[in-house]
Amino acid sequence: MTIENLVSAAKAKGASDIHLEPGLPVTLRVSSGLLGGGPVMSSEDTSAMARELIGDKRWPEFLQNFSIDLARTIQGVRCRINVLHTSRGVGIAIRLLSSFVPTIDKLNLHPDLKNLSSLSNGLVLVSGSTGSGKSSTLAALIQEINQSEARHIITLEYPIEYQFQPQLSFIRQRELGQDFASMQRALVDAMREDPDVLMVGEMREADTMRLTLDASETGHLVFATIHSSTAVEALQRMISAFPSEIQNSVAAQLADSLAGVVCQRLRFRDDLGIRLPECEVLRPTAAVKNCIRRGEFQQIASAIETGAENGMWTIARYREWMAKRNDWYIPATQSE
Repeated sequence: MTIENLVSAAKAKGASDIHLEPGLPVTLRVSSGLLGGGPVMSSEDTSAMARELIGDKRWPEFLQNFSIDLARTIQGVRCRINVLHTSRGVGIAIRLLSSFVPTIDKLNLHPDLKNLSSLSNGLVLVSGSTGSGKSSTLAALIQEINQSEARHIITLEYPIEYQFQPQLSFIRQRELGQDFASMQRALVDAMREDPDVLMVGEMREADTMRLTLDASETGHLVFATIHSSTAVEALQRMISAFPSEIQNSVAAQLADSLAGVVCQRLRFRDDLGIRLPECEVLRPTAAVKNCIRRGEFQQIASAIETGAENGMWTIARYREWMAKRNDWYIPATQSE
């Protein structure tokens, strides 16, 4: 059993994920459930596959950190891969990505989200839990710009999941560990590279968040992801990442630069056979900005409830829109 055979078999079954663990059968995620029953993997099998995927150059990094993120194209399928140490040995989790670069329409997102890609500056956060489709939505926003405007786009990713083909825009994609050593250095460099749009794959550290905020304050449109279960929590997580003595200044900076927050989750629709994103959308009205500055986050939730005219969406209101929609985009194959 080779990694190529596994990906081909998973693609044929319409799987979104492959899970490999020593002593356990190969397990696929198909639709919203797990499908076991594949061949049992030995420790030698998973270690050999991991070494093949990671390569000799980055193998010491994996041994030091006990996990590593990668992106590879296998059998024509773009895959996001996490290799990790477990109690049984070396495990591998593989997410099969669509080979096309998504758009707002093809992700079945509300067309209002296109407004975020037409902004000239500011910070747009895409949030959600792991596996909620944040990276796909981020790529769709970038692709909307690529298809409509001549702008210089720089992406800083870990890893690169979707490979953009420049259309109207000029696009540079860089991958952590391969094209740059640290997100902080890459952000500093990017400010010297004449960008119009900057995409930060994930903000994990306070230094990265600070530099991302700085970039959005200096006339650039910046997209970034952050883990959270609500739009308000995304703001709170960002501010709380900093020492308490500077959180007020960070809150003021975030209020000044924020252009929008999209928090999403995926829900499988049995009748359509696909997962659809459900979104909460926050837009920074004057009242919202004041709440961020004062740390009155409970009032932001109320602003979303009453902010439909300002382009805001609660999950409940978004579901109402979904219930009325009947023109869903349903890909014919994994590659569409």
